Amino acid sequence: MDQSQLTEQDMTKDCLYDEKQMLSLYTTFLIEAACPNTRGEIMRIITESQQVQFEVFNAMKARGWYPVKNAPMPEVAQALQKAHENN
Repeated sequence: MDQSQLTEQDMTKDCLYDEKQMLSLYTTFLIEAACPNTRGEIMRIITESQQVQFEVFNAMKARGWYPVKNAPMPEVAQALQKAHENN
């Protein structure tokens, strides 16, 4: 294989990165939007983008390209408590 060609793993990784970046930008745009119609449309786009991001993530995880481990329940409870304290 020509080393200048991207592998399926490289392309999928790039896709996941792009989706994360786009979601960040859409969220910023949503925060700054004043028009209710614009906000609604941005929310629709965010929901679609989140679904795509999750599908790409799951595809990577299923192929072993994005290994994850489950957090122990005490750590989850601690993170939730901390999040509630910050709100």
